[in-house]
Amino acid sequence: MSQYDYDLLVIGAGSGGVRASRTAAGLGARVAVVEERYLGGTCVNVGCVPKKLMVYASHYGESLHTASGFGWHVDAARFNWPELIANKNREIARLNHVYDRLLTQAGVTLYEGRARLMGPNRIAVAEREITAERILIAVGGWPYKPDIPGIDLAITSNEAFYLDELPQSIVIVGGGYIAVEFAGIFNGMGVETHLCYRGDLFLRGFDRDVREFTAQELTKKGIKLHFDTDITAITRTPEGDNQQGGAYQVQTDGGAQWHTGLVMYATGRRPNIDDLGLEHTAVQLTDQGTIAVDKSMRTHEPSIYALGDVTGPIALTPVALAQGQALAHHLYGNRPMDLSYQNVPAAVFSQPTIATVGLTEEEAREKYLSIDIYKTSFRPMQYSLTELDAKVLIKLVVDRDSDRVLGCHMVGPDAGEIIQGLAVAMNAGATKADFDRTLGIHPTIAEEFVTLREVTE
Repeated sequence: MSQYDYDLLVIGAGSGGVRASRTAAGLGARVAVVEERYLGGTCVNVGCVPKKLMVYASHYGESLHTASGFGWHVDAARFNWPELIANKNREIARLNHVYDRLLTQAGVTLYEGRARLMGPNRIAVAEREITAERILIAVGGWPYKPDIPGIDLAITSNEAFYLDELPQSIVIVGGGYIAVEFAGIFNGMGVETHLCYRGDLFLRGFDRDVREFTAQELTKKGIKLHFDTDITAITRTPEGDNQQGGAYQVQTDGGAQWHTGLVMYATGRRPNIDDLGLEHTAVQLTDQGTIAVDKSMRTHEPSIYALGDVTGPIALTPVALAQGQALAHHLYGNRPMDLSYQNVPAAVFSQPTIATVGLTEEEAREKYLSIDIYKTSFRPMQYSLTELDAKVLIKLVVDRDSDRVLGCHMVGPDAGEIIQGLAVAMNAGATKADFDRTLGIHPTIAEEFVTLREVTE
């Protein structure tokens, strides 16, 4: 009989932790999971799923506005925020039950509470201590807010999913994908939306053309972009003082003062490792504050592993899922770890949507002697009968010497659906000639990827 209560104990029931625990249990391991908040983690509860539902909801206003161009006249349309939130909460509760059922059917034991490491093979949860031969840390991340006067008055994306009512105006602080997505959500629901970022252009790490094009399109939709601007203080205005637009006043580093109904910070996420008890182990952190792991997801403590957002650098649900499955097969299925982080597709569900796979133009120019850029921007057919001034950007980055496609980038409707398919071609080593010999589906936006013929740069 084993000296431990379990073969594997997983801290965190998010996407990666659940996948690892279910797979390990299916391979015969005795597995337990500890979760302090909600099954499904960030993605299911305060991330991918509810965010995408809100993105869908926020699109309807524009769709109704442009419907008349196609002969549809929608009268007396109205939006009910509490109804959306209630429906969203019901769907999330359903998914929580799905995760519970999946764990139960796999034979995984679930403990509720905050886990704290007490050593290399032991944790404490509530009043109980549990031992395991191996421990997996999959606790994800948590929104970060800077320490400025009045920061407690600001919400994060976590609270944005549970607002009792919509504000008339909002100031969103941040330049990452979460900030850009929520700017589109609130703007699409009729909220006067200001996006404030301390850098010269948001979405750092994405292709420069994509970033600039997105900024132009967001501005067309009425989102007020404030670059090279940071918030230095937040104060609450006197009760009932709404003449200037809201219950809060924000002070910028440039001396401006804005009144707004709500302030939201989307300034990044940090590993959720506070009070986790890492000091009782040999686990080490990277310079970025994430848990340091090797290629097999093992930490400096031989019995402890970590995966997902808590390790970085690619904080995406499909990455955590792949890591969880690969790790379980590595530990209990005698399979070597075989994970590649090249050509990982990603999407930003902004309005318009951004999707990308492979290298940006800037990355390609650093790694290759000569590259060719194929790029086009146009008004898609779905807007041709409307007054909407919206365009699509499509871009290919190609290695001139090998003809291999290094990067595919798109900003526009259904970008995520389109780039997902191109990611398969990228991982198969597709060349520009392969794209050229592929017939397009007409008329679609996606066909432009196989009809680009002229080098633009």
